[in-house]
Amino acid sequence: MSKTIEDRNILKINGLSKNARIAGLMYLIFIITSILADLLGHIGFGDVTAIANTIVTNIFQFQLGFIISLFSAIFFFLAAWFLYKVLKTVNKNVALLFLLLNLGGVIIHCISTLNLISAMVILNGTSYLQVIPVDQLQAQGMLFIEIYKNGFNISQIFYGAWVFPLGYLIYKSGFLPKILGILLMIDCFAILTYFLQFILLPDYSLIAYPSYAISAISEFSLTFWLLFKGVKNKVLVDNI
Repeated sequence: MSKTIEDRNILKINGLSKNARIAGLMYLIFIITSILADLLGHIGFGDVTAIANTIVTNIFQFQLGFIISLFSAIFFFLAAWFLYKVLKTVNKNVALLFLLLNLGGVIIHCISTLNLISAMVILNGTSYLQVIPVDQLQAQGMLFIEIYKNGFNISQIFYGAWVFPLGYLIYKSGFLPKILGILLMIDCFAILTYFLQFILLPDYSLIAYPSYAISAISEFSLTFWLLFKGVKNKVLVDNI
């Protein structure tokens, strides 16, 4: 009987560790694809003018960045899903909360990204639009990009909110470092600072620069810990 319980415990530990490493891998792919989308098409934190210039001067590069951006959103949600599978053992309701917040951000992000298709059609000089004056087309294209940028920044509310319950569960888990949980909870306020700066003080982007550093430190730390360390088996055994 004790042997059977021990076997079940080992399977449980192995399952959690596997899910943690998969979450780390998904998070890493998300980070890489987000960087590529920004480098290729300025999709993400790129400004409106940079996006428009890429559409006009190198449409293939923009289209590639656009596709990669959509895949990055998928990998981001997958990372949240596997983190949910790991941390629901701590508190299922709080884990479900961060999963839904992540999903809300992903949905808003993807819907806002659709505006870039309209901008691409308008600014790329589709033949049936040539009857419209160029300055009007440019204004409409820039408007769609501006709508995308606002949607992207609204999604940051959810992206900021989801890391707080995530950080809380990591802090309480006992099988992941408490410092990761603390960093993620701080990251919540860093991301919200970026959002508030964009809405209230758009001409003072310097205010948000510390937020980028905090987010990079916390999320890279989480990613590489999950990927290379997984969970603390000894603590799990003690708690089973």
